Amino acid sequence: MGGLSATAQQPRNMAFIQYLRDTKGELTHVVWPTRRQAVAFTVLVIVISILTSIYLGAFDALFTSLIKKLVIVR
Repeated sequence: MGGLSATAQQPRNMAFIQYLRDTKGELTHVVWPTRRQAVAFTVLVIVISILTSIYLGAFDALFTSLIKKLVIVR
């Protein structure tokens, strides 16, 4: 009733097992960053995020003040 028979499910299970084996094999080809590189890139992302938020916050404050001045003048 809507499910797969035992014989139809076996190739599916084998395909999944093969997928896991292939994935494990591909992970051996990956060149993982060193701890020092991972820390450096993490710090870089944090710094760039902070600088971007300051930049966008400054423009937001500028445009907010301009809009307030335009609304008060009229």
